[in-house]
Amino acid sequence: MTPNREKPQSQAPRILLLSQKNLYEREVWRAAFFEFEQILQQLDSVDVVAPHRKSWYRNGKRLALRLGEKFKTPIDPGVEPVRVDKDYDVFFVVCEKASELLHVNAVKGWKDRCKTSFCLLTEFWVNQMAGHKSCLEILSQFDHVLYMFNTYEPFQKYVRGTGRYIAAGIDALRFCPYPNPPARSIDVLSIGRRSEKTHQALLRLAAKEGIFYVHDTIDSLAAYDIPQHRRMVADLLKRTRYFLAYPGKIDNMKETGGQVEFGYRYFEGAAPGTIMLGEKPRNKVFPEIFHWDDVVIQLPFDSEDIGQVMKELDRQPERQMKIRRTNITQVLQNHDWAHRWETVLGIAGLDPLPSLTARKEELQRRVAQIQGDQTLASPVGGR
Repeated sequence: MTPNREKPQSQAPRILLLSQKNLYEREVWRAAFFEFEQILQQLDSVDVVAPHRKSWYRNGKRLALRLGEKFKTPIDPGVEPVRVDKDYDVFFVVCEKASELLHVNAVKGWKDRCKTSFCLLTEFWVNQMAGHKSCLEILSQFDHVLYMFNTYEPFQKYVRGTGRYIAAGIDALRFCPYPNPPARSIDVLSIGRRSEKTHQALLRLAAKEGIFYVHDTIDSLAAYDIPQHRRMVADLLKRTRYFLAYPGKIDNMKETGGQVEFGYRYFEGAAPGTIMLGEKPRNKVFPEIFHWDDVVIQLPFDSEDIGQVMKELDRQPERQMKIRRTNITQVLQNHDWAHRWETVLGIAGLDPLPSLTARKEELQRRVAQIQGDQTLASPVGGR
């Protein structure tokens, strides 16, 4: 099996992307990085390899992970092999959890045919390292590891090449409410894990005061279609006044071991110009990435005072206008997936293609539209 071209380009492909779309389940939290893979194919000249499962994959992966707790040698979890038969400048893979590193060995010949290699590792808690010996062994094969978590130093002893933090990103053009901003008809939007106390307070506000509170009503992570789910989330957020945002797995200390991280939730809230209520992650990188005022309005996890916080903000329309404008423009200028890919190219010593430059120009055009609009606020915050 050889790589498939997913999008024709004007030059020979220089990037080999390992996509795990045929291996993982359709969990909604994968939508952001499926989005990244799609945008990457628009920004650069890319060949995609997307292996499939063998019939015994489920049992094979379970066995491979169990043996990987004790032994460094990676075991095939049951993935159809893919042979690389062309030369590339970059081999790139996104691994959203440690177990997905086991899939990399299904791509045969990438070390010989690719000049350099990158693994974007989005989630790996330090207290889980001891139980993933074989996964860490695969991590050591890469020239560059990009960690989407700031507590990455303990992993560096397993990496022979460079390691550095890289923030999450977003399709800033899709999430931007411009050029035709819709009315903000949703008062509060909550996605994913939540505080039950805050949730109950919002249900009471919905019943007594008639606010429109949108929240998850099913206990399932599977989506019918991941790209469709992503589009729906973007459309909801562009219509949202207040959005709840908290550090990753804030209510699961057992899994995090006290490690404070954040993923794409804050980018999802800022890009469409919502006002985020929640907590700023207390780590070294969050204030560097989200460095502007009022990016998150303090609302402690388990707080029942959300109604009072919202009412106070509703009395400050000019402050709301500034928050919305700053959130949107900062993401357009700094946190689109194009900015992240530009960072990767810089590390690899490659020049961006015209398609990346064109996307950055479109991002700046959106910024100019927003800076010229004076209607981002109203007496009720944009409803």
